[in-house]
Amino acid sequence: MLTIMLSLFSPFSRIHISNDVLLTPVFLHGLSAFLHLLLLVAVSLSWVWNKLTTRVSDGSKEKHDNTLFKTTVFCSLAASVFSFLLCLFNYFYWYSSGWSEEKLVTLLDLALKTVAWGVICVCLHKGSFSSGERRFSFLFQAWCVFYLIASCYGFVVDIVVISERRVALPTQYLVSDVVSTCVGLIFCYVGYFVKNKGHVREKENNGIQEPLLNGSTNDGDALISEETKGGDTVTPFAYAGILSLLTFSWVGPLIAVGNKKTLDLEDVPQLESADSVVGAFPSFRGKLEADSGTINSVTTLKLVKSLLMSAWKEILFTAFLALLNTLASYVGPYLIDGFVQYLDGQRLYENQGYVLVSAFFFAKLVECLTQRHWFFRLQQVGLRIRALLVTMIYNKALTLSCQSKQGHTSGEIINFMTVDAERVGVFSWYMHDLWMVALQVTLALLILYKNLGLASIAAFVATIVVMLANVPLGSLQEKYQKKLMESKDTRMKTTSEILRNMKILKLQGWEMKFLSKITELRKTEQAWLKKFVYTAAMTTFVFWGAPTFVSVVTFGTCMLVGIPLETGKILSALATFRILQEPIYSLPDTISMIAQTKVSLDRIASFLRLDDLPSDVVEKLPRGSSDTAIEVVDGNFSWELSSPNPTLQNINLKVFHGMRVAVCGTVGSGKSTLLSCVLGEVPKISGLLKLCGTKAYVTQSPWIQSGKIEENILFGKQMDREKYEKVLEACSLKKDLEILSFGDQTIIGERGINLSGGQKQRIQIARALYQDADIYLFDDPFSAVDAHTGSHLFKECLLGLLSSKTVVYVTHQVEFLPAADLILVMKDGKITQSGKYADLLESGADFMELVGAHKKALSTLDSLDGSTMSNEISTLEHDVNVSGPQGFKEEEAIEDEQNGKTDNKSERNGQLVQEEEREKGRVGFSVYWKCITTAYGGALVPFILLAQILFQALQIGSNYWMAWATPISTDVEPPVNGTTLIVVYVSLAIGSSLCILARAMLLVTAGYKTATILFNKMHFCIFRAPMSFFDSTPSGRILNRASTDQSALDTDIPYQIASFAFIMIQLFAIIAVMSQAAWQVFVVFIPVIIVSIWYQQYYIPSARELSRLVGVCKAPIIQHFSETISGASTIRSFDQQSRFQETNMKLTDGYSRPKFNIAGAMEWLCFRLDMLSSITFAFSLIFLISIPPGFIDPGLAGLAVTYGLNLNMIQAWMIWNLCNMENKIISVERILQYTCIPSEPPLVVDENRPDPSWPSIGEVDIQDLQVRYAPHLPLVLCGLTCKFHGGLKTGIVGRTGSGKSTLIQTLFRIIEPAVGKVMIDNINISSIGLHDLRSRLSIIPQDPTMFEGTIRNNLDPLEEYTDEQIWEALDKCQLGDEVRKKEGKLDSKVSENGENWSMGQRQLVCLGRVLLKKSKVLVLDEATASVDTATDNLIQQTLRQHFTDSTVITIAHRITSVLDSDMVLLLSQGLIEEYDSPKRLLENKSSSFAQLVAEYTVRSNSSFGISDGH
Repeated sequence: MLTIMLSLFSPFSRIHISNDVLLTPVFLHGLSAFLHLLLLVAVSLSWVWNKLTTRVSDGSKEKHDNTLFKTTVFCSLAASVFSFLLCLFNYFYWYSSGWSEEKLVTLLDLALKTVAWGVICVCLHKGSFSSGERRFSFLFQAWCVFYLIASCYGFVVDIVVISERRVALPTQYLVSDVVSTCVGLIFCYVGYFVKNKGHVREKENNGIQEPLLNGSTNDGDALISEETKGGDTVTPFAYAGILSLLTFSWVGPLIAVGNKKTLDLEDVPQLESADSVVGAFPSFRGKLEADSGTINSVTTLKLVKSLLMSAWKEILFTAFLALLNTLASYVGPYLIDGFVQYLDGQRLYENQGYVLVSAFFFAKLVECLTQRHWFFRLQQVGLRIRALLVTMIYNKALTLSCQSKQGHTSGEIINFMTVDAERVGVFSWYMHDLWMVALQVTLALLILYKNLGLASIAAFVATIVVMLANVPLGSLQEKYQKKLMESKDTRMKTTSEILRNMKILKLQGWEMKFLSKITELRKTEQAWLKKFVYTAAMTTFVFWGAPTFVSVVTFGTCMLVGIPLETGKILSALATFRILQEPIYSLPDTISMIAQTKVSLDRIASFLRLDDLPSDVVEKLPRGSSDTAIEVVDGNFSWELSSPNPTLQNINLKVFHGMRVAVCGTVGSGKSTLLSCVLGEVPKISGLLKLCGTKAYVTQSPWIQSGKIEENILFGKQMDREKYEKVLEACSLKKDLEILSFGDQTIIGERGINLSGGQKQRIQIARALYQDADIYLFDDPFSAVDAHTGSHLFKECLLGLLSSKTVVYVTHQVEFLPAADLILVMKDGKITQSGKYADLLESGADFMELVGAHKKALSTLDSLDGSTMSNEISTLEHDVNVSGPQGFKEEEAIEDEQNGKTDNKSERNGQLVQEEEREKGRVGFSVYWKCITTAYGGALVPFILLAQILFQALQIGSNYWMAWATPISTDVEPPVNGTTLIVVYVSLAIGSSLCILARAMLLVTAGYKTATILFNKMHFCIFRAPMSFFDSTPSGRILNRASTDQSALDTDIPYQIASFAFIMIQLFAIIAVMSQAAWQVFVVFIPVIIVSIWYQQYYIPSARELSRLVGVCKAPIIQHFSETISGASTIRSFDQQSRFQETNMKLTDGYSRPKFNIAGAMEWLCFRLDMLSSITFAFSLIFLISIPPGFIDPGLAGLAVTYGLNLNMIQAWMIWNLCNMENKIISVERILQYTCIPSEPPLVVDENRPDPSWPSIGEVDIQDLQVRYAPHLPLVLCGLTCKFHGGLKTGIVGRTGSGKSTLIQTLFRIIEPAVGKVMIDNINISSIGLHDLRSRLSIIPQDPTMFEGTIRNNLDPLEEYTDEQIWEALDKCQLGDEVRKKEGKLDSKVSENGENWSMGQRQLVCLGRVLLKKSKVLVLDEATASVDTATDNLIQQTLRQHFTDSTVITIAHRITSVLDSDMVLLLSQGLIEEYDSPKRLLENKSSSFAQLVAEYTVRSNSSFGISDGH
């Protein structure tokens, strides 16, 4: 082609080229200028014409769906930018040598090109050039052809001129013509050969425009489909082309969406299967098991090996990229010496300058590209590893045995997931650092050797010394880190326990004591934190000082040995030291990261090695293979295998299919353990245990998942409407659901917080019934519901729906025993008697004891007239289980009520638990301001900045001094002598090091103080928050702030903010140095900065929302995990492990999705900024080689280049830091949210403190009391007026939901009255402090609670009583002997939630607390729900004995517990229905109370045995 062109032009070549007008540059550039002017005129006329004849647009703006179209827009923009830069370059190049006609025409041409191509770019973007089927309109196509012809003509002329060598041709002409030709070719191709697909489709659709999402899967389409259903599509990364991968354009659509609207999780595409844990986990587990045999024998090494194998391709690829990057980064320092010599006029060959610039530029490009992809791929690996570990930990937690679980509280196990797995994931960043340090140091030494000869050995020694100085610091840091983690675990454990039991703490007035407990734990943690951060500060000092130290040693050695120092060599050495700073600087990070990761991996591996539940406890027989459902032969079982006496001894039991077995016995006799045995939860010492069929289990304290009620009942099964309705009916849940405004779609708060005890229990029973299992195990579920509901449940569920199933139920209610086919009486872990009800009555002493207690309770009723009673009974017998409102808890009903109907959109608002709030938009400046000014009012900030500015100034000063004071080459006389040179340099170096030390110390002090202040503020606000806050806030959210966000504040955020400020200072310093050498750099620098800022502003909205999504997606993982841990036995009993594991994987992927896209978006931005800074650097180099020699000091120019080499790194680092800071500061924002929770009324009102002896009489006077749960909700108590006389016992009864609990909550001011008041001994309780009120009243709450710790601090957390008093109280509540048996006596351990004490024993401990306090007003809130009748009688007796002159208010389910009260208050729907003595009320046969009692008696006498016949 070229030869043909040349032969065509050979006639011209004989003419003198300069004489031929057609070949002169003036003509060529004039023609080009004319073409571009013509286009501009045409576009302007067309625009004016359109404005004058504006038609109504049809609004159907064409979507451009072709990548080539995007290419044309990009090309036109590139052509415009290129012409602009060339125009500037020519202007400066010719500036000094005068102007000619040719130069002026060339500049005019370039200026017109800049404008014209800019206009083309805008028109293409707006779609002004499109027409019909074609991409471009006819006129524009024609213009493109002319433009291509003119460009080719110019290109050919250039080649002819060069080949003839007659005239010297400026290089820029050739470059300009090559670019023009390429652009012309692209535009002609797109204009003539590419159809407008959008238009074709439109014709096919007969003018109906549809958003065809299933068209070609290129970027345009991806964007549309992304907007419609981002969450359903796989990330474009999975199928992106090579160009898209290289430039990270595949993230573009997501960033674009984020710019138009606030991103939600639905907008974020799914991960591809290799990155999603669902895809990656099975093969990973397979490898690990193949490696270790079983998970239980995993060592840290094997775990690491399997993790590496799961991502080996990416790891090798990143290693290759890291290698390339390292090599490219050393090209600059290697070439600087040559560059300085070139500037000094020592030219080795023609065009050496351009070769040098090209080498610099190419190395920069390679460095940028490799670094971006290396970082991105490593983050991808990190995410995958984290997800795999989280899944491993979760699956392990599901199979842990009870002993293993006791060794690790749920808080610790959650920490494995949130902290340790996260840290191992983050380690991927540092994966290649160790071998790279070695490589970088080697390369640096080679360059130093080339420049400075033997002095490089001194540099090597100095480097080694610096690295060694870090070893003790590194090991100290590791030690402190480990201690910090341990103390954090302890604190989180306590925090989570306190949050679970906040209601008790509030009722008892203990919350401030427990807050001080957390503050104490935090103080221990802070002591380690302080050591940790100060060690880190020393490390920082060592490493910022490192390059200075190394250079002082090296140059000193040169002086001593007599190696001549020249500017070029010194600058090369300085650039090398600066690059060397990176590996030395990151080495401590790497070492401490390796240490931390090793600690985390060891912790995870040791957790994975814990014992699982033994699988051989239960021998499972195939369904239907045997007629026995449960068989135990000589079974001995023990929770503690090491303890000498087993929990259960000599258990022999045979249960046939369809049998009903009741288990009864006193508190702590082993009833619940027997059920756990059957489930295979208790380790077996000896014996046989066989089970035939599927099982369902209902625990004693309900385990409810947060989520919809329907999901809780279905529990993974498919919806079968008919069966579902039947189950709801049997569990009398219909009424409750009618009252809740969302029915079974109501979202339950964490641990069923917005349901009453009874409702939770009934939902649990419904869950078991719906499973349709063969064997049902009930652990006393009837105790939490009132008498009426209890008998209904028993009849409908056990005798109705489950009549053909095998049922084993534990119960304290004697009236449920006769219906059983077999009754097991337990005592001290043995089955002492078994048989039918009638047989046991004759023979069993233990059994008689239980039944006798029940009879005794009933005998209270015997004083009534027998005949009237039996009449009453006979009339009631017919409808006892038919009529009567079933239980519901009105409070919640109201809580969720909304006015009018709700449509789906408004549905969530009425729910008690709202979606987690996340701030939208940018983080306000106020958050940064608060963070900066929290410590010492921000007084340290100016000093920190001053230290950094001084450091930067001294650094540049010392480098400039070296460049100025050394000669350019050996034959030039040095300006100062050697000693002065080194002395000045050393003193400047010492000054800069001191600045660093000051800066590091001040920063650490400020950061530490900030973390402490905010921690205390947040915790104080949380502990003073009203109860309603805890009801509607899942504890996961609070814990997340106390752990993850607090961690970030402790060790990250202050340093991130400071780091950003330091980098800004550094960036300004570099710009200053570069502009000293060549101020013209600003011409490029300013547009580049503007574009950079624009890019960053474009990127930030998406990045910020993605970060927030990460925060919001993390809480559900933690919550699901903690729910799983607490309900593991239930999940196992229903065999639902695999479903829960899948949910966990889905949640983990939900967290990884925004994380993955954040990584992509970050690199998308950095790549673009790197390119821009490389262009700036190249431009400044071109400028430096274009100016005539001697015009600028080569030393200064070299210094500018030395600093310029760092420009892209610093700029990218700045943006990276800014984005990181924006992401991290969200933690501060979240903590600050919780520092402004509205608090409860004051704990103490100083001017209104009651007398120390108050209340002396205990008279409670309620006057027109109206209470509602929130201002917009209806009243729960609708104007109560009554008086509880001092020293009398008052029983409060009423159906579930009549407002009994609300009344008690008002008494303790958990809820404030809306109208009316409560007076105790003539003091209005609303006028005194909460602490004064609550500490003078006593309560035994519905859910018995014990805290982890000892018996002593469970009874007396405020440490107000002596040991004698505590023993006395224990004896009174019948626990004395039990505690004396234990080794630690009063200091014997209580595990988390009091798990190692039975439910009944926990209730007795609550009684013990009350006996210690001896208040005048005592409230029993269904206090005896979870104990057997005998223990109940015992409690009643104790209370009668020790609270003779106190006012006792009892809310009761068992009618017998209020029969001996002095007064009975009967509530109905928030109103007083009856209030009188029980005797009088019973005499009046029509009273509601009389009917309740009759109902209870019926139930107790008709022992359900009758229904056996049905």
